[in-house]
Amino acid sequence: MTAVLVTGGAGYIGSHTCKALRRAGFDPVAYDNLARGNAEAVQWGVLERGELADGSRLRDALARHRVAAVIHFAALAYVDESNDDPPLYYRNNVGGTAALLGAMREADVGTLVFSSSCAVYGAPKTVPIAEDCAIAPINPYGATKAVCEAMLQQCATAFALNFVAMRYFNAAGADPDGEIGECHEPETHALPRLLDVAAGRAESFAINGDDYPTADGTCERDYVHVTDLAEAHVAALRALLGGAESGAFNLGAGRGASVRVLVETVREVTGRDVAVTVGPRRPGDPPVLVADIARARAKLGWQPRYSDLRTQVAHAWAWQQGAGRHWQRMQARTPA
Repeated sequence: MTAVLVTGGAGYIGSHTCKALRRAGFDPVAYDNLARGNAEAVQWGVLERGELADGSRLRDALARHRVAAVIHFAALAYVDESNDDPPLYYRNNVGGTAALLGAMREADVGTLVFSSSCAVYGAPKTVPIAEDCAIAPINPYGATKAVCEAMLQQCATAFALNFVAMRYFNAAGADPDGEIGECHEPETHALPRLLDVAAGRAESFAINGDDYPTADGTCERDYVHVTDLAEAHVAALRALLGGAESGAFNLGAGRGASVRVLVETVREVTGRDVAVTVGPRRPGDPPVLVADIARARAKLGWQPRYSDLRTQVAHAWAWQQGAGRHWQRMQARTPA
């Protein structure tokens, strides 16, 4: 099987992608420092524990596993945290990507699928957002992803690098088979936090602002199932290995849902009451982010299978009620 190094392979999207890779006939190698990943999530392929900044460790992993391509997820991805500590985000996200690209060049690995973000668009003037929309991030997290994309373009000019940048929107849901799901410490994403309230693990869910220029005043986001995201990364990898040109693709469901709609969907799916509070806006949050996914459909042959919000919530809830509880107990006992 063709070996693929998956940086951040013990994380939420990375672990789902490792499963999709194995199903597609690839040999995933998860490379993760486990600072925010879960060793329990590495079920398809081996785990190489290491830092992106450790060039010799990276080169060893690339050579020992005879890696033919890299899928790069490893990054910090919290908007609030990036606002509070921009140097941390530039050091980790940009510096880590630079170290990875250097190791790939030395190991003669020239194929990369990069996990980017819709945050590179900032607060676009038109929606749905196409890939030719202006790159204008409004928070440090988005800015680091934009810098990394520019670095990929420059490296592709300097040496033999073919890449795809996957600008995905709000990842949601869990593995339909219930084997893996979303488990962060601390948890900042809306859906798992809402499910924590529904399960009685948290008292209430805070809505960050209800005065946006949207139908109900809360932010609208494009929720894309994590399994669909994983399959898109496999499709991009296959395209690159088949000789496709470098480029960027939006990944989403192609439609938006407000925070209040998400709250109501969680109430309907779980049958539980979910208490909410309303606080001020969060700095760096655009009102509406919805993807135009026509390019990914046309060029990658990718079509999201689980775009219904109820399905995404149901998969996440089922996982939380099963394996997710075990993972949370394991995390609570594991020292940082």
